[in-house]
Amino acid sequence: MKGIYAISDDLANDRLHAEPAGSPLLPGFVLDRWRVFNCSAFRRLQYKTQVFVTDEGDHYRTRLTHTLEVAQISRILAERLGLNPALTEVIATVHDLGHPPFGHAGEAMLQELMADHGGFDHNLQALRVIDLLEHPYRFFPGLNLANVVRWAHQLHSLPANGSTLADLPADWRQQPLEGQVTNLADRIAYDAHDIEDALGADLLTERNLRDVRLWRLAADPVREQWPDLLLPAVRRHILDALTMHLVNDLVAQTQWNLPSVPGQPWDAFCRSESPAVAFSPDTEAMLCEHESFLAERAYRHPRVAAMDYKARLIIRALFDAHIQQPRLLPVRYFRRIEQQGLHRVVCDYIAGMTDRFCQDTYHSLFEPFQRL
Repeated sequence: MKGIYAISDDLANDRLHAEPAGSPLLPGFVLDRWRVFNCSAFRRLQYKTQVFVTDEGDHYRTRLTHTLEVAQISRILAERLGLNPALTEVIATVHDLGHPPFGHAGEAMLQELMADHGGFDHNLQALRVIDLLEHPYRFFPGLNLANVVRWAHQLHSLPANGSTLADLPADWRQQPLEGQVTNLADRIAYDAHDIEDALGADLLTERNLRDVRLWRLAADPVREQWPDLLLPAVRRHILDALTMHLVNDLVAQTQWNLPSVPGQPWDAFCRSESPAVAFSPDTEAMLCEHESFLAERAYRHPRVAAMDYKARLIIRALFDAHIQQPRLLPVRYFRRIEQQGLHRVVCDYIAGMTDRFCQDTYHSLFEPFQRL
């Protein structure tokens, strides 16, 4: 049941473009979810890297499976906190639409290449996807998602130059509560599944993980029950316990935070100096330790570093080639150069690629003996 701080479904009617009269619209934010699930950018997430590139194996998370996990956790949190679960789920399904191929290595490379041309940020790129780059409807550019969805993404990553969406309320500093929930659901999801993927890749062992307090908190009760089983037999029990501990802690701390402004409308939280949705200080400290461990043992592991190095080389080569020879771009991109600038159009094109399309394009341009 929605609580007093939930955003009303009526706000779904507030969109950048008026919907055509007589359209067979789905109610509220269900329409937004329908449009996201049916757009090509969402489908391409299936072949975009989360941590391990998609051709490393079939069992690792991709951007799509990660997004689905974030949406699931977001909805659980929204329901527990009395927020709008449909809106929260939409924000979650949109949150990674702007990610380029090869995960954070791809993003870092595009940030470097676009440093003098307006920069690159995957959250702001998601706005370009839903407002401009996806164009399945004749009535308007983009998906015409509800403004509150667009604002949530703008507020998640405000650009360094201070520019904002023209329709974003000027005094907003924080996302709506539904967006704040999605931010931390994202964190919960990757803090759990990156451990599972790193174990599957043999980058970690259970012995390594004993150094991490959050892991011990979840694993000790499971190991007391099944002390002699191999880790793969109990791994899911431990990760589920870890996830639910974070969910329960976030709900308890946020419920403690919310009554500090009783009777306030939902947008009062957007004007606050700090987010209302948060973990307790002790759990936040455990998460920081947990994430430092992941960074050292998984994200900076030589195997991952080698994949990242190759990804950066591929993206730089493709970017430079398309800057030097714009006619390599598909026609629909080439036509946008005069209005939006060559570097931004090339960035849009590469950011939309899947891992395998990016690799195939590289091979087609740079393999000297490939048949034409």
